[in-house]
This record gives sequence, C-alpha cells and structure tokens, in this order.
Amino acid sequence: MTSEPIIRTVNISKIYKIGEEELYALRDVSLEIRRNEYVSIMGPSGSGKSTFFNMVGALDKPSKGDVFMAGYRLTDLSPSQLAWVRCHNIGYVFQSFNLIPTMTALENVAIARIFSGRTPSEARKDAAEALGQVGLSDRLEHVPGALSGGQQQRVAIARAIVNKPSIILADEPTGNLDLHTGEEIIKLLSDMKTNFGITIITATHDTKMLSASDTVVWIKDGRVDRVAARSDVKIEVGSIDGSTLA
Repeated sequence: MTSEPIIRTVNISKIYKIGEEELYALRDVSLEIRRNEYVSIMGPSGSGKSTFFNMVGALDKPSKGDVFMAGYRLTDLSPSQLAWVRCHNIGYVFQSFNLIPTMTALENVAIARIFSGRTPSEARKDAAEALGQVGLSDRLEHVPGALSGGQQQRVAIARAIVNKPSIILADEPTGNLDLHTGEEIIKLLSDMKTNFGITIITATHDTKMLSASDTVVWIKDGRVDRVAARSDVKIEVGSIDGSTLA
C-alpha cells in the first residue's frame, strides 16, 4: 500500500480501574490503516478487538495515546464534531443488523440520511439508490421480518453507505449468516472498496473474510501481535498460518 493513512493510532491504551487495580483492554497500540485498504482485525474474544473498533470508530476515547483520522486528532474534537465524524465519515455494520423492526428497508436506510441533514424526500431518494447498490431495489417496502438474514445485512450495509462515508467499520458482519450468504456479504464489502474507494475495517473470526483483505492484523491481550499482507498469510482448513510473521 502506498496511499496515505486514513486512520493512525499512536500508542493508544484503554485502561479500566477496578478498585486499585488497572485493567488494560488495549496497551500501546500503534497502527496505520491506509485509504482504500481492506483490513481484517482478528483475535480471540477479549483480545481487545471491540475496544480498538470503538477507538477508531470515534465511539470512545483512549486513556492514553492518540487516534488520527484523515489528519484530525479525534481527542481534539468536541462532542458535536465527533458526532459529525460518526455521521459523515464512518459507516457502521453490526453482526446483529440493528435494524428497526417496524420500519421498511427504505425507512431504515433513509433515517441515517435524515440524521445527516437531508430532507425526508431527499433521504428516501438517496436510500433507494443505496439499496439498489446492494441489490435490494425490489425490497424497498419490506420490513426486516420479511427479509432473510443476508437481505437484512444488505440493508445494514446500505444504511452504512448512504451518507457516502470514507470508512466502513464492520463488526463480525458474517457472524449470523450461513456459508453462502456470508460469502455474498464479503463480496459486497469488497465491491464497496473497489467501486467506491471506501476503506473497509472488519473484526472477524471468519477466515473467508481474509480472501478479500489487503492486510490482516492480529490482536492478542490488548496488543497488536502481528500484521501481515494477505498474500503472506497461508490459510488451511481449521487454521491460519501466520506464526512465522512478526
């Protein structure tokens, strides 16, 4: 990768105090994620993946260190400025979809556009366009309960891209999907990177996700254990061979 970093973390730590004891969820994590890169963050439960996501997603602040996004230091921003960043720069995709069950697919996507300042009519138009980009032009008026799991995740991705973010953060986006549907979602995220230049950052246990990745980052015990280009990672049934990589 030769493009400039879109996200840079410098020695970030997240510390929780339990009485007199300090518990590190992250410890001195420094990482660069470049524009239009597809990065998969891997690690066991409790490794610090979700905490790292919260830091780079402007959802939480580190106890120590700095997070830079597109040249801005997030710790310098006011709450209203951080809210603007979360609305316009970042799209979020969750394992559990997080759709509003009483709203149609169109309404679930449009509400994100309304929050960005668009009128309801503008939001509906943009939402229909985003749903078309994920292959759901014929499902605009369906509520989540009338959609398959894969279709619901596509609605969630449409909601994530409707404000034209530069970054998508996807937390276990294939975790609740079957094998075939999971592969479709992986391809869709990869297409978002290729067609729209969006930087994709995923937290995943799904080794299929690595096939679309440019870079794989392993987090262990709150630290970056190793970083490797996808071409240097050997994937075998039941294992990922990265043990020789520093």
